[in-house]
Amino acid sequence: MPGSLEGQHAVVTGGGSGIGAAIAAVLQQQGARVTLLGRGEQRLAATANELEAQYAVADVTVSTEVQQAFKSAAERQGPVSILVNNAGAAEARPFHKMDEDFWQFMLNVNLNGVYLCTRAVIEPMLTARYGRIINIASTAAQHGYAYVSAYSAAKHGVIGLTRSLALEYARKGITVNAVCPGYTDTDIVANSVENIVKATGRSAEEALADLVKSNPQGRLIDPAEVADTVLWLCRKESSSITGQSISIAGGEVM
Repeated sequence: MPGSLEGQHAVVTGGGSGIGAAIAAVLQQQGARVTLLGRGEQRLAATANELEAQYAVADVTVSTEVQQAFKSAAERQGPVSILVNNAGAAEARPFHKMDEDFWQFMLNVNLNGVYLCTRAVIEPMLTARYGRIINIASTAAQHGYAYVSAYSAAKHGVIGLTRSLALEYARKGITVNAVCPGYTDTDIVANSVENIVKATGRSAEEALADLVKSNPQGRLIDPAEVADTVLWLCRKESSSITGQSISIAGGEVM
């Protein structure tokens, strides 16, 4: 459906690379005006230039920066009708070695950032009686994994927020959904493999095999697969899909 998002303004957080960049590309291809939002200006600018999109620099955990970024984005490209909360951080640490600062950091990036960005767009969406909010969660939001308890707890919170907002705005023309990828071919997974190699002395191939064994298909997810699911949820024809947590994980979660 070429041009299915004509007239829509989409903000993609964490849009400079990986899953966020793939999502931004497919939304732009379908006619949306796209704003990338994130902390690293150099990477954002490069991706925005490649896509002929706009970008705004902000830390999603800082309320004032989020508010200013969404204000400037709306001034440049109109009210935000699509929000993709993709920004996040995934780090592993044994629970008994986890200090409060680490715990709070993981909650701030992965859960509070979703709250702040959603709060920035919800009133304009209510005024328009239309909106699409897609939260990029994780299979760690659907079941636990050892050594990532803080990340998993935050992502479980994203699912709870998704379900609650979907019910709250069900009759307001706004849908709220979560997309839950398994291990995906991104820098985050590459860094995880590198950390496993350093910690265990195993080869990169062995470390990667250990990660993907949870996927029944035995492979990493392609960011484009996540992006296509987001695109489907953004379409007007998907207006009855809300409150869902859609797994993109080769059958890992059923």
